[in-house]
Amino acid sequence: MPLLHDRIDLRGLACPNRIFMAPLTRQRAKSPGDIPGELQAEHYAQRAEFGLIISEATQISPEGKGYPNTPGIYSDEQVAGWRLVTDRVHAAGGRIFVQLWHVGRVSHVAHQPNGQPPVAPVAARSKGFVVVRHDDGRRERVEASMPRALETAEMPRLIEDFAHAARCAKAAGFDGVEVHAANSYLINQFLSGSLNTRDDAWGGSIENRMRLLMHVVDAAGEAFGSAGVGVRLSPMGSVNDLPIHHDDEECMRRVAEELGKRRLAYLHLFHHHWGRDRWNGLFKDTLCREMRARFGGPVVLNGYGTDVAGAQGDLDGGLGDAVAFGKLAISNPDLPTRLAHGHALAPWDDTQFYGDDARGYNDYPRAQV
Repeated sequence: MPLLHDRIDLRGLACPNRIFMAPLTRQRAKSPGDIPGELQAEHYAQRAEFGLIISEATQISPEGKGYPNTPGIYSDEQVAGWRLVTDRVHAAGGRIFVQLWHVGRVSHVAHQPNGQPPVAPVAARSKGFVVVRHDDGRRERVEASMPRALETAEMPRLIEDFAHAARCAKAAGFDGVEVHAANSYLINQFLSGSLNTRDDAWGGSIENRMRLLMHVVDAAGEAFGSAGVGVRLSPMGSVNDLPIHHDDEECMRRVAEELGKRRLAYLHLFHHHWGRDRWNGLFKDTLCREMRARFGGPVVLNGYGTDVAGAQGDLDGGLGDAVAFGKLAISNPDLPTRLAHGHALAPWDDTQFYGDDARGYNDYPRAQV
């Protein structure tokens, strides 16, 4: 059985261990312009020993934004900022994918160009909350704004926005991209049988609901090749108000199978809701194995918190091939070394998850060896 410290090959990208850094929204991009820079370059370079770094969620367009100070990957200035990051990570011996993100209806008019409504598969408001930032710097949780439904004629434009972001990611020096199709954001909204009741080719049946994801994956593959594309899914439910639907499991099986035909770098499964009674044990024992079998490539598991032993146990049990840690990656920039040598793990300070400077971001020390 593979150990967390064993090497893994992601369709040709050699990774020195199976301890990946999960995507972590930190809201520290420069404004105006949502531009990453030296702060982010230092942050990710500190964590270059992770088998793979998956960047924070990064919006593909101004329309795709849902939170303050999250970076984009569509302008020349953003590409230049991300180039600082990838150069530093590569110089430190690391590998890094960028997560391509469109929040869909999980947004607010304050984040949208010209105060327009967010977009979604259908005009149904999320019951979730988003964050806005006031002129005095305060962050405030507010209800998501009422979205408008994307017109059928807009879908090629939307796919091109993803394609453009993938080309920008290539120009910025990333090793690949992860398509964010989880956590109730736009692609997940299209996948959802409970929400996506469109009556055109982009909704209704599972085949139609998968269409956007497959077009986006193929567009990203044109920039990186299919081996440079990963996909993140949340098979066992999501946040931000996507109710359970009777065909959720079958949709995930079909998605895994279709993605498997493309021989992608990996499939990244977020299982935050495994502990709910509704799903207790089902994903681990049944759906996860079925998705892994249908995908036929590397599977990355995510959602363990501090349960390193549980993560290793799931590798031992054949549920996945690597594990992406989130909060532990925040407070332990040298997590692979700490785990390899049995050093104590540092706690995180969740009061500084979001901010404007290096505090709670670049000031976590490495273990004393």
